[in-house]
Amino acid sequence: MNSAYTVDNAREGARWMIERAAAARRADLDSLFIGDDHVTSGPYYQNVPMLARMLADWGDRVAGALFVLPLWNPVLVAEQVSTLAAIHEGRFIIQCAIGRGDPTSSAMGVNPKFRPSMLEESLDIVQRLLRGETVSSEGRFHIKNAHIAPLPPEPVEVWLSGTMSTSIDRVARLGDGWLGDPWDGLDGLAAQAAEYNEKVQVYHRTPTALAVRRNIFVGKTDEDAARVVDPMLAGLRGGPTSILYGSPETVARQIKSLADLGFTDIIARSLVNDQRQTLDSIERMAEVRERVRDF
Repeated sequence: MNSAYTVDNAREGARWMIERAAAARRADLDSLFIGDDHVTSGPYYQNVPMLARMLADWGDRVAGALFVLPLWNPVLVAEQVSTLAAIHEGRFIIQCAIGRGDPTSSAMGVNPKFRPSMLEESLDIVQRLLRGETVSSEGRFHIKNAHIAPLPPEPVEVWLSGTMSTSIDRVARLGDGWLGDPWDGLDGLAAQAAEYNEKVQVYHRTPTALAVRRNIFVGKTDEDAARVVDPMLAGLRGGPTSILYGSPETVARQIKSLADLGFTDIIARSLVNDQRQTLDSIERMAEVRERVRDF
């Protein structure tokens, strides 16, 4: 779910997110995720309250939220996650990331050079709290005799992002699943996936997911999609190799190329901002999903 919207009325962006979540449910998509960012240049709707609202219409399919862990107090993260997991009727996943450096880190009172150690320490604290432990820490986070209630109704999975060798190693050590680079092409993702699969064998772990986010637009036809997307390509971060667009058949084959690399989950984020075009694209994702099943 895209969380950044430039709108005249703040309620409009929130309504768009709720409408998109409802459209994704009607399209029978598998999961609902929301991101995390702070001190942004434009409006950005925060993950916990927005996901809580969208869960009201989501049912029991997989749901989760990204947390940039160095920017959060880990006790607060654990409390928010356990409450969201209690609201939700199904499997809940935390996606964790190290986040950007300055200016976001400084604005949130975090020394950016400590982000790697803060992420690892925070994740350990969050997981222990979610298991019902009482936790104290004198590291990057100073916590004494912390505990949370309620606890999540079932275990919460952790997916970690990582694209460099050191971060891929961290994911293999600490995460249940891996999030690949959303801006890289097939060649780069193939190399990352191969390195990750080697690392999980070293640590004797079995991942629950190899996931990657892709900005997607599904048109009626390839020509219809090109009319919408082609004018956007010049200024697109990651370039055309990092997006999926075309007819339902074309997008399904693009997803198949990612599946052939070992990816189990494609997290589809809308490539376009127009609400009507986005809702139509999400509706066509139902056909994409059926075609992927046929491969």
